[in-house]
Amino acid sequence: MTPERREKLLRVLHNRQSDLAVVMENVHDPHNISAVMRTCDAVGIQDIYILNTKIPRHEKFGVKSSSSAAKWLTVHQYEDAESCFQALRKNYRKILTTHLSADAVSLYDIDFTESIALVFGNEHAGVSDEIRALADGNFIIPQMGIIQSLNISVACAVSIYEAYRQKKIAGHYESESILTGRKEQLLRDWGLKEIE
Repeated sequence: MTPERREKLLRVLHNRQSDLAVVMENVHDPHNISAVMRTCDAVGIQDIYILNTKIPRHEKFGVKSSSSAAKWLTVHQYEDAESCFQALRKNYRKILTTHLSADAVSLYDIDFTESIALVFGNEHAGVSDEIRALADGNFIIPQMGIIQSLNISVACAVSIYEAYRQKKIAGHYESESILTGRKEQLLRDWGLKEIE
């Protein structure tokens, strides 16, 4: 491994945000999942949760749409909601779903300096009633058009770039948030054998 490659991997890991995650529920199109992965990598999200309660488990994702982002992320796949939410509750203080409802808060009113997981539903039905009942609340992305929905990969990108903006202002990218043991494991997974 070249010194430049090593330096890049260390820099990327330094910017990973352990208190921010994305959850995708029953997303059918693997290219949508891959596009979300690519954006998550771009803003420093390490953990992605894929919940498939109504569709088969994904064996692979769209390589072109992800630009191989899956290689650099930790993908957690679940087939039942309870197990998924138990894992989320261990790692994140708040869980919000994208859902157009009377009690939904605006994306821009969410405090992304807190530990948070955002749940995005599938392409047709959105987030299920079951998942909304397990979450702490709903949020919406303000829109001015007739159609009050966005493609999942676009909705996710808009949402997590708002998280990035807030976290950047708050200085979250200036210090590492990944714990040492996990950092060492990720570096090994990424092919960096010798860890300082």
